[in-house]
Amino acid sequence: MRLLLAATAAGVALAGGTALGQDLESQRDSKEAELEQVREKGEVLSTEIAGYTDQINQLAGQVATLRNREAIVAEELAQTQERLETEAARLDALRERLTRSLKVLSKRLVEIYKSDQPDALTVILDSDGFEDLVNRYDYLDRIQDQDAGIVDRVRELRDESEELVGEIRNARDEIAAKKAELERTRMQLEAREAELAVVRDDKAAALEATKAREDHLEGDISDLNERIQQALADAQSSTSTTDPLPAGPVQGASGGFIWPVNGPVTSPFGPRWGRLHAGIDIAAPTGTPIRAVKDGNVVLVQSEATSGGYGNFTCIDHGGGLTSCYAHQSVQNITSGSVSQGDVIGLVGCTGSCYGDHLHFEIRINGVATDPLGYL
Repeated sequence: MRLLLAATAAGVALAGGTALGQDLESQRDSKEAELEQVREKGEVLSTEIAGYTDQINQLAGQVATLRNREAIVAEELAQTQERLETEAARLDALRERLTRSLKVLSKRLVEIYKSDQPDALTVILDSDGFEDLVNRYDYLDRIQDQDAGIVDRVRELRDESEELVGEIRNARDEIAAKKAELERTRMQLEAREAELAVVRDDKAAALEATKAREDHLEGDISDLNERIQQALADAQSSTSTTDPLPAGPVQGASGGFIWPVNGPVTSPFGPRWGRLHAGIDIAAPTGTPIRAVKDGNVVLVQSEATSGGYGNFTCIDHGGGLTSCYAHQSVQNITSGSVSQGDVIGLVGCTGSCYGDHLHFEIRINGVATDPLGYL
């Protein structure tokens, strides 16, 4: 009689839930599938934006380095130009000095020619004795040597200055070419940096739009879940007034298993959103006791932080490679040791990846998920 009551109640609840919530569940599934795609797109965009930001930061660092090098080269160029101007001024002074010296010598020769001054032979012949002769010749020789030395020295200084000016000009030209090359390289990097910034801004705008769509979808899904929960509650209320379920655990169809909670199956075992839904979802209000479906030993207990979406998660080994698992619990009452069929191992909740209060229940054979309805 108990088995018949459970089967009848579950059938009525499922039928009622399907009639009232099928369209809502279809809408929710569609929204959840779209939400998953939007989130994946957001993750891709975030990764791309991070990559562009890294590239821009690297280019900005290179541009800063080039600017520093440009400043150093500009300083070298300014110092070299200053040296060049100094040496050029010195060269002009030496050229002017040489010109003056040559003019003085030329003028002296003209004056000597015009004044018909005695030449060296006359001076020697008119000398009074050998000593006077030596003195007069030495005097003339000194004048000639002094004039020639002045001219030669000025010419040497001019030639040295011209050579130095040429070297400084070459150095200046090399530094100027280096500065121009640095400027071209920097401008190319800045242009690339600007291009990447435009692309990154476009990606950021797309990410903002994606986030806005994600928020909108989450709101739609939340609204649909509330409507589904209300439809299920209405279905359960309608069922309880016609054929109330017993308060305790309900015996299953075969294998000695009982139902972990009393409520309609809102999502069956099988493919969902492109992957396997490895159990069944049984709707029940938060705080509903979750019972061990059969005697066994607790072999796995995980918290919401470690279960990867299952929330507070418990698995019981029943022997022979068969395990039952219970997800999204609000409270875990039993976390170790042996349990008996019907023991309350936890309470229904919505921890982990969950859109409404329910129990996600699994049966695993040697670790492979199997449809639990074949055992309940």
